[in-house]
Amino acid sequence: MTMSIEGRIAEELGVRERQVKAAVELLDGGSTVPFIARYRKEATEMLDDAQLRTLEERLRYLRELEDRRSAILDSVREQGKLDAELEARIAAADTKARLEDIYLPFKPKRRTKAQIAREAGLEPLAEGLLADPSAEPAAAAAAFVDAGKGVADPAAALEGARAILTEKFAEDADLIGDLRERMWGRGRLAAKVREGKEEAGAKFSDYFDFAEPFTALPSHRVLAMLRGEKEDVLSLDLEPEEPSDTPGPSTYEGVIARRFGIADRGRPKRQVARRHRPLGLAHQDPGAPRHRPAVPAARRRRGRGRTGLRRQPARPAARRPRRHACHARPGPGLPHRRQGGRRRRDRQGRRHR
Repeated sequence: MTMSIEGRIAEELGVRERQVKAAVELLDGGSTVPFIARYRKEATEMLDDAQLRTLEERLRYLRELEDRRSAILDSVREQGKLDAELEARIAAADTKARLEDIYLPFKPKRRTKAQIAREAGLEPLAEGLLADPSAEPAAAAAAFVDAGKGVADPAAALEGARAILTEKFAEDADLIGDLRERMWGRGRLAAKVREGKEEAGAKFSDYFDFAEPFTALPSHRVLAMLRGEKEDVLSLDLEPEEPSDTPGPSTYEGVIARRFGIADRGRPKRQVARRHRPLGLAHQDPGAPRHRPAVPAARRRRGRGRTGLRRQPARPAARRPRRHACHARPGPGLPHRRQGGRRRRDRQGRRHR
């Protein structure tokens, strides 16, 4: 049974559903959050200002989510592609982003390269290369050359197959959600100075060659970089991750490959794989153990005890110097002249006699 909007908000706020319903009725009636928090406490059973603002924000978001869900269901139903499994996935989507990811394959769109390739009959080539890692791409593509359909040579056939696979990967809702979270966690905002703008944009010199992760960017830096871009001094770019000096596929390409159970193992088609990376990957069994290079036994034992933990050199305990009573630090709560050691008190006492 689907939980109501009021019930969901009540669960998120940790309050009773009747409190949320009372607040929703007041908000729908035109009352503002400050008015409800101050003059309608008896109706909401003491919901405070912070809870009411969160309630109002979540109420607006969840209502928009439900409206969009209904529109998507109607659209897919009109296309004749709505089945029980898809309807359950749409009903279970709890965010707008997740809902749009599920709807993406069914969303009406302009004629793409993948659609043109499918119309040219290249989808069997794409699926065949993905399913059979031992196939030679150039030889397989030669069978799909058809000048009448716009496929002039094997390279054009492989380009079309690549477009089909790219769209297939981009329309996987779970994959897109995973990549989006990785982007938020590892991505960076990079800024570069435009050519010839160094002198005119001297006030933005801190961002002439700048990059910082999203998670560490304070708001004032973001605003400064956006202002520099608006004044045509800086060019901004979103980097998926920090650049690596090690050649090879990126972390995101690895996530896509694992999602579809594929890995590059240097098959004979590696020359084509460099240009058509998704086609030059061989299947990888997700349950197969990962083979790591052997480490010499002497190297494994070096610097480690029986437990396998690296030994740490023992540090001698530091001795604290003894402090004489007359040099004791003043204690809290007493006047300075009444603190200190015995000699100090005696000396001060004689002075005041």
